[in-house]
Amino acid sequence: MESNETIKGFYRRVGLECVKTPGVGHFNVFSRENCSLITPYSRRDYYKISLIIGKGKLHYADKWIAVDKPALLFSNPLIPYSWEAENKDQKGFFCLFTDQFLHDGNRLGNLQDSPLFRIGGTPVFFIDEEQQKTVADIFIKMMNEIQSDYLHKYDMLRAYLHLLIHETMKMHPAENFEPYQNASQRVASLFMELLERQFPIDSPERSLRLKSPIDYAENLSIHVNSLNRSVKEITGKTTSQQIAARIIQEANALLKHTDWNISEIAYGLGFEEPAYFTNYFKKQTGMSPNAVRIAVV
Repeated sequence: MESNETIKGFYRRVGLECVKTPGVGHFNVFSRENCSLITPYSRRDYYKISLIIGKGKLHYADKWIAVDKPALLFSNPLIPYSWEAENKDQKGFFCLFTDQFLHDGNRLGNLQDSPLFRIGGTPVFFIDEEQQKTVADIFIKMMNEIQSDYLHKYDMLRAYLHLLIHETMKMHPAENFEPYQNASQRVASLFMELLERQFPIDSPERSLRLKSPIDYAENLSIHVNSLNRSVKEITGKTTSQQIAARIIQEANALLKHTDWNISEIAYGLGFEEPAYFTNYFKKQTGMSPNAVRIAVV
C-alpha cells in the first residue's frame, strides 16, 4: 500500500491545480463524470463524501463492497480504500475537505467521532430516488457556490457540508458485508473514542486526565505495546502522535476562542509548567502559543 495521499497529491493525480481555500483547512467539490475509473488503494490525508451513480466495487479496509445502485460513500483519513468502476457510465459528485475546514477552529471534536466516519463503521449508504435528489441538490448548490464571487462563500459551503452530513445521518447504512472483526481495528477504535471523550477542556481547573499511551492502555485494560501496534497499523500514526495532534487541536481552540492565559491553558491540557506547554506547542506547530493568539487579533 502506498503512503497517505495528501491534498496536493490528489490534485497531482487528477491533473488539476490545487486552489488554496481561504481561512482554515481545505474544501473543493467536483463532478464524478470525468473521474478516474480506478483509484489507488491508500489512506488519504483528507475526508471525502461521494454521491456515486454508477456501478463498481469499493475496496475498503479489508472488505470489498459491491455498489450496484446509487450510494453515498464517506471515507476518512484512517482507513485505506480504493474504487474500481465497472464501466465509464459514472455520474454524481464528490467533495473533499479537511477536519479543520469543517470545524474552522471550533471545538466540536474530530470527525472520527461521527457515526459516518467512525472506525469500524459502514462507509456506504445506499439511497432511494428521493434521497438521491436531496443529496444531488446539495452538491449542485456546492458546485454553484464555489464558482460564485460571494465574499463568504466558504461559510456557505461549510453550511452545505453540515447539511449533507445531517441529511445522511437520517438514513440507514448499507449492511452488505460482515462487520470488521480485526482486533487491531477494534483497539484503535476504542482508543480514538476514548481520546475524543477527553475533550473539550471547558474549565482551567479541569486538567487533562489521560496524557500518555500508558494512560490510555491502562484505561483500556491492554498492554501499551498492543495499543501502540494497533493504532499504528490502523491509523498510520503512533499513539503519541494521535494524542499530540488532539492536544494541539484543543490548544489552538483555547488560544483562539477563550481569554484564558497561557498558564491556564497549559494546566488544562495537563502540563505542570507553562514553559513545558510552550516548548511542546512550538515543537509540534513551529509557532509559540502567544504568536498564534496574536495572529487571531
